Amino acid sequence: MLAMNPISLPNALLNIATQHVQAILSAAIEYHPAQRALLVFDADSELALILTEAYRRCLPNANFIPFNTQSSQAVLAAFEQLTAGDLVVLIQSTSFRLNEFRIRVELFKRGLKVIEHPHLARMTGAEIDCYVDSLAYDSSYYRRVGAALKQRIDVAPNARIDSGAGAQLHFAAALESAKLNVGDYHEMLNVGGQFPIGEVFTEAQDLRAVHGQVRIFVFGDTRFAVNEPAQPITLEVEQGQVIAAHDATPEFEHVLAQIRNDEGCVWVRELGLGLNRAFTQQRKVSDIGTYERMCGIHLSLGAKHGVYSKPYIRRATAKYHVDVFAVTEAVWLGDEQVYRDGAWIV
Repeated sequence: MLAMNPISLPNALLNIATQHVQAILSAAIEYHPAQRALLVFDADSELALILTEAYRRCLPNANFIPFNTQSSQAVLAAFEQLTAGDLVVLIQSTSFRLNEFRIRVELFKRGLKVIEHPHLARMTGAEIDCYVDSLAYDSSYYRRVGAALKQRIDVAPNARIDSGAGAQLHFAAALESAKLNVGDYHEMLNVGGQFPIGEVFTEAQDLRAVHGQVRIFVFGDTRFAVNEPAQPITLEVEQGQVIAAHDATPEFEHVLAQIRNDEGCVWVRELGLGLNRAFTQQRKVSDIGTYERMCGIHLSLGAKHGVYSKPYIRRATAKYHVDVFAVTEAVWLGDEQVYRDGAWIV
């Protein structure tokens, strides 16, 4: 375990993290000092130490519980002391486990606000700076661009992704009503979630209408880590399923084989529009769930997607949701181009 010594932490980075945390608390979560706050943390990674100290500066009256030195019963008892509208922050070098207690789900059921930072130990070195940058909450950017993309997605008759080198992936059908992860919870049942944020996602209403080619430069491997092949892998898609993968690495072939073995085929499901400008094709972090917010397009491979239902996919047998990241030259929703030169243009 790393020693908890704020004095030894990089001061400039800590100051930036504190500014970003304060913006998350005030602008996104709308936390008020009258509400109670509980922070459950570990000290097993440098990034966990930095975030814990940043929250300590912003929430001086919060109750701080070191997860590794407390029993599950003690942590659960601390949760029991909170009431609807109070805040829980989870700073996790890995991912906390409390027996059968699904932490974020159960806390949301109680009406609590939740900020979750998982898998922090996966990010070291320069990735720490990148992660801290990704916490910046520009509410005007996220809410404006997110709402504009949702408005267009919800009425678009089709969509198209240009991956360069002649590869174009066509969504030749209307899209599902888009969901937002932009730090605006006013019309949502729960307040908070996993940070960093910045995403709009949807999928084709009829998955079988997805066809063409897409070049991917990163995929999530079996360790949920960012895996970057030496050159982009070109996926061929017909009737919503991957039928070939050109220039695939053994690791990617293994991912495809697992999906096919358990699900019979490889569906292309989620169409994710990442908004977080701290993450780009060149600036990456190792945790796939964090990098998912990258400014550009990501897709999911496999039948699993809990948000949208399809009559020809049984949820009980859907096991895989593997994120892959497209080389994104341009994106069209209907006839309108909404992405070029590495940025959304809505």
